[in-house]
Amino acid sequence: MTSPIKLVALDLDGTLLNSDSDLEYRAKEAVRRVQEKGVKVTLATGRMFRSALPFARELNLKLPLIVYHGALIKNPVSGEVMREKLLPLSIVEFLVGRAREYGFPYNVYVEDELYVDDIQPENLAYADKARVPLHKVDDILGFLKEKAPKEPIKFVALHDGPKLDRLEEEVRKAIGHRVYITRSFPYFLEVISREASKAKGLEILARHLGISPKEIMVIGDSFNDLDMFHFAGLAVAMGNAPPAVRAQAHYVVATNDEGGVAEALTKFILER
Repeated sequence: MTSPIKLVALDLDGTLLNSDSDLEYRAKEAVRRVQEKGVKVTLATGRMFRSALPFARELNLKLPLIVYHGALIKNPVSGEVMREKLLPLSIVEFLVGRAREYGFPYNVYVEDELYVDDIQPENLAYADKARVPLHKVDDILGFLKEKAPKEPIKFVALHDGPKLDRLEEEVRKAIGHRVYITRSFPYFLEVISREASKAKGLEILARHLGISPKEIMVIGDSFNDLDMFHFAGLAVAMGNAPPAVRAQAHYVVATNDEGGVAEALTKFILER
């Protein structure tokens, strides 16, 4: 690595956050010191904006946040939206129908709110982990057609088992050319606009800041981080990342419970 790092993009779950979904204390201190050194820091997460916002505030981040896997880029201070890419209703209708046939719980996200029409334990666990309210409607498709203020930004099917792989395969065959499909966790099948990804969000933000890809470091732990890994000049994988993710990083650090983020920020920014 020859270029100095000017921008750091950090994933949340499994990266900045420990296993209790709290900010890892060494990471928090390292982010503070990195910003004091003049390096810019943002979050790049699949989470909702409202779910990422408390962490951004705790870290005193001022840059727009890349949320919903890049489908939304929004400033945590002003609330200004830099970019938003929504899912056409026809695609959401297809996804809801397939999830219902499989009997999987699912989440639909509209205007940074989480909606369901059948509350299952998986929906409750998701809302608890994300620390966001869960809104129940009688019928999700009826709500989207008649009452929702705009089209959804994300759809998630929730299931812990191999049947989710089969659903993903079906979705990819049917509409894979029209959407972006990813996993933040093995049991979340997440679908957003084809025009969105963490890498695309990061590219837009970096261009706005006048920063080149080679001046960017990204840190992540899952498959939804791989496009960022390929875009940035320096890609760091957490020690808790799957082997296939670690294999595509330039460098691997300790786990999210063992100070991995602080290790990376110290090695590539604070000690240089």
